Amino acid sequence: MVIIPAMDIIDGRCVRLRMGDYSQKTIYGEDPLTMAKKFSDAGLQRLHMVDLDGAKAKHTVNLKVLEQVAHNTPLIIDVGGGLQSKQDFANVFSAGASMATVGSLAAEKQDFTLELLSYWGPDKLILGADCRHGMIAVSGWQQTTTLSLFDFVAFYLEKGFKKVISTDISRDGMLNGPATALYGELMQVMQAKGFALELIASGGVRSLADLDELDQAGLAGAIIGKALYEGVIEIPALAAWQIRGE
Repeated sequence: MVIIPAMDIIDGRCVRLRMGDYSQKTIYGEDPLTMAKKFSDAGLQRLHMVDLDGAKAKHTVNLKVLEQVAHNTPLIIDVGGGLQSKQDFANVFSAGASMATVGSLAAEKQDFTLELLSYWGPDKLILGADCRHGMIAVSGWQQTTTLSLFDFVAFYLEKGFKKVISTDISRDGMLNGPATALYGELMQVMQAKGFALELIASGGVRSLADLDELDQAGLAGAIIGKALYEGVIEIPALAAWQIRGE
């Protein structure tokens, strides 16, 4: 299982929200590039970057931050937040992202999402399946839809997606443990349907024991945010866990 540090960006700075609430925002002092270099210097290889301004505005906003990190570190970056047009996706890939998440767009515009998948392919596009009480949430988690997480993921796996990032919003930024049972059930249901699923967990990770449980449940990756920024899990310990798990 790959460890993926999170980097949420508002106004060009690293922040964390509580349960996706923009009014409950913590700004961390270090600039994104300095933080990214700490991750790469420790030996971590991935980065999950979310343009929270973009998620609200419904178009990419913090492209310069992505460019700086991509051009000055060896991190493999996946990005999300505000990707709504073909140009948005082209821009983030040109700026250095290796993968991009189709989240709100997938919930709102199925045909266009499938067009993007056909063009970019399942190795570059990740399905964003963030949920609140089992229902898909969109627009920076400000709106909860009537789409079931399980039905949503099944539909897009059948169409060719392979990678899925799922956040249980009630756990994001709360340090109360990931939704391991939900992820395990999702994987079992998709496997029973005959779908290959590379599931990346996001939200709530607070310890190395949480990572052990996600790894044992068969998750492909785990995104870690607040626990890193608050020092609950130290970056060297996280890197050591990654090396041990390889």
